[in-house]
Order: sequence, then structure tokens, then C-alpha cells
Amino acid sequence: MDGTVANGTIPAAVEVVEACGEWFVRVVEDGQEISRSFELESCALAFAEGQRLRLHLDTFVRL
Repeated sequence: MDGTVANGTIPAAVEVVEACGEWFVRVVEDGQEISRSFELESCALAFAEGQRLRLHLDTFVRL
């Protein structure tokens, strides 16, 4: 499965990943994707939690 739903859109999601000493948060909403980078894990997690609440998601994914 490729992550799309029946109508062909990508479901909303929030993902957090660490790479090369930076923390990245990827937000998918209405088929659009944005990524933000953070120097501190705590800032990335706070942003991800805020996006999770805004999008009414049960959880965000840490990769």
C-alpha cells in the first residue's frame, strides 16, 4: 500500500526524524507537505505535538 486513501489523497500526518544533528518535522495536510528543521529535539517535539493537536491526529510518528 502506498499510503493513499480511497479518494487518492494522502492522509494527514506528522513525522519527526533526527538527521545530521538536526531535528525535522514533516507535516502532511490536504495533500501538501511542509518540513521544518529544529536544532533542539524539545522544540521539534513541541511543534509536532501542536501540529498533531491542530490536525486532530491520535499521534505523531518518530522515525
